[in-house]
Amino acid sequence: MSVDSSAPAPVAPRTGWASLRDLTGYQWFVFVVCCLAWDLDCMDQQLFVLAREPALSALMHKPATSPEVGYIGSWATAVFLIGWGLGGIGFGVLGDRLGRVKTLTATIGLYALFTGLSALSVTEWDFMLYRLLTGFGVGGAFASAVVLLAETVPDNARPYALGLFQASSVLGNCTAALTSMYLGSLQKQGAFPPDGWLTPWRVMFLLGILPGLLLVVVQFSLREPQKWLALRAAEATGARPSPWQQFTGTLTGIFTTAPWNKRLFLALLLTGAGVIGLWGIGFFSPKLVGLALEETLKSEGLSGDQLKGETGRWRGITSLVQNAGSFLGIFAFSWVTGIFGRRPTFAVFFVLAAISTAGTFWSLQTRSDIFWMIPIMGFCQLALFGGYAIYLPELFPTKFRSTGTSFCYNAGRVVAAGGLFVMGELPKMFTGDTATQFRYACVTMCAVFLVGLLVLPFLPETKDKPLPE
Repeated sequence: MSVDSSAPAPVAPRTGWASLRDLTGYQWFVFVVCCLAWDLDCMDQQLFVLAREPALSALMHKPATSPEVGYIGSWATAVFLIGWGLGGIGFGVLGDRLGRVKTLTATIGLYALFTGLSALSVTEWDFMLYRLLTGFGVGGAFASAVVLLAETVPDNARPYALGLFQASSVLGNCTAALTSMYLGSLQKQGAFPPDGWLTPWRVMFLLGILPGLLLVVVQFSLREPQKWLALRAAEATGARPSPWQQFTGTLTGIFTTAPWNKRLFLALLLTGAGVIGLWGIGFFSPKLVGLALEETLKSEGLSGDQLKGETGRWRGITSLVQNAGSFLGIFAFSWVTGIFGRRPTFAVFFVLAAISTAGTFWSLQTRSDIFWMIPIMGFCQLALFGGYAIYLPELFPTKFRSTGTSFCYNAGRVVAAGGLFVMGELPKMFTGDTATQFRYACVTMCAVFLVGLLVLPFLPETKDKPLPE
């Protein structure tokens, strides 16, 4: 049989960042929608981080820098992370059963609704209840979006698309930071009546309703990935067994099937180390700045709403520069891991995260420190989360991918909640004023990054390998 020499030779898939040029129009659309869903989720998370102390201060009728507010703030964050973990695990299971798109839609609606309701809080207890319910939706959104994207884009472009996806979360975080800065400036100018109900922190939570607008786009414009459809079709015809004899079928399956059960446990430790490092330490940077600058601002003659407004503005600036560093860190992880592999890149960034976080919480004192210490810490800490977006979907097969990814990413929040309970009690072990106790506690907590470093040798290297089936 003759060969047609005039036929064009097959085009080899592009490599590196150039591989993104292989995405079709629909695949870019999926990328944009997934990014928006995750970015707005992150905006809701960051709104809580920035509004936590002002909200609890108002609800408890105590100064934002008081130990009581700090203690309840740790509990509120822990409750939020517990909801995040439990909701993430549950929605992860639903993602494998009902589909990635339907699950993503449900999670967006849930976190948008209860973020908005947080603005109606009247005590610290209903505030924590709303945070718990918000956490259910926040937890499910990441796995739904990242698995949908991982299964939609080509293998050669997957790590770079997922890296960009995680990097885009900075847009949501920065939107929250800019909102805090703007509202802080308005408060400083007296735009909010001292005894009025509508305060900057309530406005921030009301803005969290915006993600609900994504529901229509997600529900009617996206299709389930072919990998998931093929799996369900094979199960329907009996060509392969289905784990869905009961609701917890995929959880039972992944816990009892080697090598996925071992990967699940190790990846949970890997993820938990970064999550505790971020939520148990790194996302308390606005509180660190408030404590560090309080006396300086008072010495400049600020008090009352002017002091609160100026503190809120600097909390927003802190979040903004932290997320600028985060964006670059996630990009850096995506580039380095494409060259050296997943495990070596994780190892480098766990060490950098421990050093930069301890250094920041030990040494930050002035406004100028904010502009170089906080971005470096954000670069090193959030780079790990770029790694999680790339690595977790690569560890599990299609039938367990949503369950495994979501369990590792979100059960880590339950572990982190335990870290926050420790964080609430740890300052009491040290002597000194409130700021000194807080600094010592945060530096001590940085040992958690070593846990991620220790489990890396027992996990597989997935660079240049297709998603497992």
